[in-house]
Amino acid sequence: MIFAMKSHENEEIDLEGGKLDKERDKTARTNRVIKIQNQALLSGLAYCISSCSMILVNKFVLSSYDFNAGISLMLYQNLISVIIVSVLSFLGIISTEPLTWRLIKVWLPVNVIFVGMLITSMFSLKYINIAMVTVLKNVTNVITALGEMYLFSKHHDSRVWAALFLMIISAISGGITDMSFHAVGYAWQFINCFLTASYSLTLRRVMDTAKQVTRSGNLNEFSMVLLNNTLSLALGIILIYVFNEVEYLSKTPLLRLPVFWLVMTFSGFLGLAISFTSMWFLHQTGATTYSLVGSLNKIPLSIASILLFKVPTNLENSASIFFGLLAGVFFAKAKMQERS
Repeated sequence: MIFAMKSHENEEIDLEGGKLDKERDKTARTNRVIKIQNQALLSGLAYCISSCSMILVNKFVLSSYDFNAGISLMLYQNLISVIIVSVLSFLGIISTEPLTWRLIKVWLPVNVIFVGMLITSMFSLKYINIAMVTVLKNVTNVITALGEMYLFSKHHDSRVWAALFLMIISAISGGITDMSFHAVGYAWQFINCFLTASYSLTLRRVMDTAKQVTRSGNLNEFSMVLLNNTLSLALGIILIYVFNEVEYLSKTPLLRLPVFWLVMTFSGFLGLAISFTSMWFLHQTGATTYSLVGSLNKIPLSIASILLFKVPTNLENSASIFFGLLAGVFFAKAKMQERS
């Protein structure tokens, strides 16, 4: 009798345990779905915030302080990123892959594009106001879409091409009506658009190849940040001498200002943030999504830059900027409909 009662109780416990296990499995599956969805959303939001902040701070350093050493600024920002990631890895807070020669050889081509992208962005910001930079960056979407079509045989529908056409028109009209037009700045910006598109198109492919030559068979975002910024240091030092920034640095009084170093260091932390979030976001989505979200964050960035830096503008130029921002929104909507 007692044995039968215990057997019955054990069966009830097993049933309850089975229900609990099913509930836990269901919760785990739900959490996994939520986590996957939030990865793309969270990485996109982090990328937008860090990207906008980085552009505003760089513009402040280069224009408000009249700092004429953009490559040195990039080098200092990347150095801070390397130090922070290395310290976190040494303390065991994060894990990074060792930098082997095989990994460096695979990553070096995309790193050259990365450095070129950062430097041309610095040079363009020196001469062009941020609102116009955001409109001209729409050209990146056009190059990215063409690159996906020719490199990956990806076809876009008519709505996407219509949005890309509007972006080109907005860039042309914005340049014509720009009250502070600077030919050198525009040239640097168009080169930056090409390099940015090339970076987003090649990074995913290089990431897959790089994983095959790592010891663990994986390459997380921190490893990519460390790899990218470490390789950029050597290239940055060479470019400092090529562009003769050493002489400028030895004479400028800005390096004796503690506040200037504080702003520079803050920009270094933002540099780490944008390096990590851009790779994280690109890893979670794709080159076109990466590019179109970059278009959407131009709206708050343009408004903030006009207010903060008191950019001289007129009705025609403001309309061109607004038209370019709307073209970016239209492009984002077209891409979402294309993906569905």
